[in-house]
Amino acid sequence: MIPRSAYAAHEVLVAPGRSRAQLWRLLLGLGLIAMVSYGLQIVTVLVVLGFTSVEWLLALEQGSTPEALLILLVSFGFMTLGVGLAARLLHDRSLVGLIGPPGLAVQQFTRTCLGVAAVFVVIMILPPYDFGAPLVANLHWQLWLGLLPLSLLALLIQVSAEELVFRGYLQQALAARFRHPVIWLGLPSALFGAAHYMPQEAGDNALLLCLWATGFGLLMADLTARAGTLGPAIAVHFVNNIVALLILGSPSSLHGLALYLLPYELSDVAALRPWLWVDCATTLVLWLVARLAIRR
Repeated sequence: MIPRSAYAAHEVLVAPGRSRAQLWRLLLGLGLIAMVSYGLQIVTVLVVLGFTSVEWLLALEQGSTPEALLILLVSFGFMTLGVGLAARLLHDRSLVGLIGPPGLAVQQFTRTCLGVAAVFVVIMILPPYDFGAPLVANLHWQLWLGLLPLSLLALLIQVSAEELVFRGYLQQALAARFRHPVIWLGLPSALFGAAHYMPQEAGDNALLLCLWATGFGLLMADLTARAGTLGPAIAVHFVNNIVALLILGSPSSLHGLALYLLPYELSDVAALRPWLWVDCATTLVLWLVARLAIRR
């Protein structure tokens, strides 16, 4: 059982929402976020379709080219816009208020990024040096480096949007209404996991990947409650996705900006499942490193 004092910093994020903590506001806010996000994404698709072919639209859906994946990642900014509108109109809160004190958030983000990045560097230096088969080259390293500033910015937009929805708006609104951590830690994490359910790409591994995402969400929710800002959760999510999307992409989807591709599909049961255990252990280490980084 986690003592309440461990989450004392969370009160900075939660207290401003207690005056408007009715559940109907939360549900209406989630609807508004979905409407703004998906509505503007549809507009984007229609605009892109006016200048390109249906084949390119398929590439956009799968994120299989650099241009397609950049557009896809940047489009998560629509989600951030929806969160900002919902917070202001329904809870009288600002987007910055959901993130936490700006100076502290940036400090925690920076320290956590450095710590988590160091873990991944160590992992890549140590054996084994492959995943049961050689990695597959994807982008030429010169093109990859040239795109890297845009890729990092687009990735930051994407992970920030997801953290604002799940660990920002949803977690904080639930915590303002319910005191028990099981509710405001567990429900957003379960929804985060459900949002990563991809049966078409992952096949028989889809449920396991969904459970992994739920666990990742739970650890990020815990970090947010301990830190009192979204900085550490954004940092862990950011560095994790740099590795997953920019360095070692999956051939199944979202590999348009990756330097290398993994030698197996997400649906490959025999190849993927042993590495999922490694990924789970790595995520726990990242969580512990982030907790050290946010100690005052």
